[in-house]
Amino acid sequence: MEYIYKPQGVCSSEIILNIEHNIIKDIKVKHGCDGNLKGISSLLIGMNIDDVIAKLKGIKCGFKNTSCPDQIAKALEEYKKAM
Repeated sequence: MEYIYKPQGVCSSEIILNIEHNIIKDIKVKHGCDGNLKGISSLLIGMNIDDVIAKLKGIKCGFKNTSCPDQIAKALEEYKKAM
């Protein structure tokens, strides 16, 4: 199932998740640090969403209270609530 999330407080503008049976099948992040986000996305494919939330939640970017990885965790939490 495809789920689209609009991150807040970061450079990225959209997170597109493709999830089946709580496993990440694909993830795309628009804008932000392109190489880093492609690398993170590649590492997350095949992972259980609860494991990803546990690893990424609370990561900060510089002086910001959030980061793109933290926003991915929030997107996954929102996905879980919607399901």
